[in-house]
Amino acid sequence: MRSLIALLCFTIFSNTFSIGAFPAVLPDMARGAGLADWQLGVVAGAFGFARMLADVPVGLFLTHHLRRAVLLGPLGLAAGVLLLTTGGPFPVLVAGRVLMGVGHALGMVAGLTAILRFQTGMALASALNAYELSAMLGMLGGTVVMSALPAGLRWNLAYLATCAAQLLGVLVVPLLLAALPRGEADAPGPLFARGVTTGAQAAAAPVTPLLVLAVAAGATVALAYSTIEQFMIPVRASREFDLPRAGVARLLMVMQLFDIVALVPVGLLADRRGARPVLGAILLLLAAGHVLVSFGALPAVVAGCALFGLGMAGWMLPLSVLRRETPPERVAWRTALYRVSVDGGMFLGPFLAGLLGARHAGVLAGAAAAALAVTGALLLARAGSSGTMARHG
Repeated sequence: MRSLIALLCFTIFSNTFSIGAFPAVLPDMARGAGLADWQLGVVAGAFGFARMLADVPVGLFLTHHLRRAVLLGPLGLAAGVLLLTTGGPFPVLVAGRVLMGVGHALGMVAGLTAILRFQTGMALASALNAYELSAMLGMLGGTVVMSALPAGLRWNLAYLATCAAQLLGVLVVPLLLAALPRGEADAPGPLFARGVTTGAQAAAAPVTPLLVLAVAAGATVALAYSTIEQFMIPVRASREFDLPRAGVARLLMVMQLFDIVALVPVGLLADRRGARPVLGAILLLLAAGHVLVSFGALPAVVAGCALFGLGMAGWMLPLSVLRRETPPERVAWRTALYRVSVDGGMFLGPFLAGLLGARHAGVLAGAAAAALAVTGALLLARAGSSGTMARHG
């Protein structure tokens, strides 16, 4: 099991270089292709939109075809990068981001399903956070490489060079396939299915209030994160603070570094104290960071990036809540539905910010911060009421 987790972590590490590098090239891409704010929002949001549309069919596909998804994900991601780095025009840029989104959906949902299906017990939150840590290290790697490349290098060539790390993920696919346990889900079955068993054998999977809160938490975090990373930071840094591409990358690195430092401690804390109270506190922290990044001067933006990075260490905690509310044979299906809400937020953040424009994007930022705070307060309230019932019941 440890070898499987390690290989999944290595694969997501190599596949997220492209995600970490992308926000830093957004201003140069907009200038080079002559993109308006709304077009910039569409290009940035197309990645999340494609993932949102792909998540449900991917989840149905994964029920019996996890191994195929492990193979197809990196190939789709690489094809999207190649199309994006042709440099345009606008429809081609959107198509490249769509292909990247589909490839990433295959790889991400496959990895999460493998962990949720095969990793059981008290170490689940730590395993999920190790996976997220690997993804963040890959994003940080993409940002670092992008900031180190010469400023005069064209954005598409710089992006292509940074994304070369994806080849490492392709090389380890045979090892990953060998490490995946074989079970009932690997038996011959339909191309798309909600669960491994159906009919009388299928376990009941009621929708609980905690499940709804977990999905809401994932969606609000994704909306806030995508707005910050793919619109507010690049646009404010380049237009208001006159920072070059390397300066934009450094702001993103602050957020990523604080995320990486906090990931393992947050996972251990959630395993010890429970995911619900930790997730509630994390959402309040994210709300504070979001406000600072969206409305503050440059020093406040730096502090907000640090706070938001600390909060993003809880990115995987909603899945811990979801797993406790879901029978094993429904994990792939519910993970896919959860990813629909997450990727819907990833799409809507930059898309709505682009439609509103730089002058009015603060309206979306304020709404996202309020949603984070309300969801966090509800989770803390439920955690407190559960603790009181446990003491007196």
